[in-house]
Parts: sequence; C-alpha cells; structure tokens
Amino acid sequence: MAWGTLVLFKETQYILDTNTLSQLFRFYYRNNFPSLWTKFNHLVMDGRILSTREVLRELGDGRQAELAYIWAAGHEYLFPDPGTEEVLFVSRIFGVRHFQQNLQSKKDKPRRRGADPFVIAQAKRTGGTVVTEESKPPNGARIPNICERFEIPCINLQQLMDRENWIF
Repeated sequence: MAWGTLVLFKETQYILDTNTLSQLFRFYYRNNFPSLWTKFNHLVMDGRILSTREVLRELGDGRQAELAYIWAAGHEYLFPDPGTEEVLFVSRIFGVRHFQQNLQSKKDKPRRRGADPFVIAQAKRTGGTVVTEESKPPNGARIPNICERFEIPCINLQQLMDRENWIF
C-alpha cells in the first residue's frame, strides 16, 4: 500500500439479543455506570447497535426487563421488522434439522416468541456480529452454535466491551 493511501475500516455493527439488553439494564444501572452508558449511547448514535422487531416483542413480554423495554420502545428504529432477506435466511437456519429444536424450545417457554433466528438473520444481512449471553454447548442448537454453523461472528456483552476497549 502506498504512503498516504486512505484505508477505510468498517466498524463492527452489533446485533443484540434479548438477553444482552436485559442484562445490560438489569446489572448496569445508569446512575452507577454512567461511563458505560455514554459509550453505549455512542455506539447507538454511530449506528453500530441494531436488533430486530422480535427482540422488542420479547422485551415487552418479559417482567424482568421492564427498563430494557422502556428504552427499546423509545428507540424503535433499532428494532426493524425482518425483511425478505432475513425471512429467507431464517428458513435456511431451520432447514438444518438440528436447529429446529431451537425454535421449538423457545415456543415452549411462556412469554418467548423466538427472536433468536431473526437476530442471527439480521447479523447475516448486515455483516454484523451477534451479541448474546447464551453459551455454546457441544452439539447444541443455541445462538452461538447456529452462528458458528453459518460463519457469523458471535460474542457476549463482556467481549463487546473488550473489543471496544471500554475500561471503567
């Protein structure tokens, strides 16, 4: 590369799962962690935080995530409805028989609508990174397992903080 050549790096866009937003609001109170919230708000303003309409619905159905839902409802633009591309990718996910249990297990839980495949599809469409607090069990059918299968980056909230060099 020649001296003076401008190189543009695309900053990571983070696609947040319901449990990450819930954890953020449940354990990192705004009054106690103002610098975290300043940094998070910068990611939002820079267009680097996104989710999906199904996450907003799950937050609205949950009891423990009331603060997260209030915030999310005020930022609806971060929770778009899935488009054709996402819906087609969700069908690819469930074309893998092993992953069908993910959707079924979510349906069996009260107040869960099954946002997981839409979070993954949003990351696929945008080239983003999924942020979830789910673990990756061997031979599992959870978000990190599905992301690995489809080569979609997947991290948790702590890893997001590490990647962004957030130090408090």
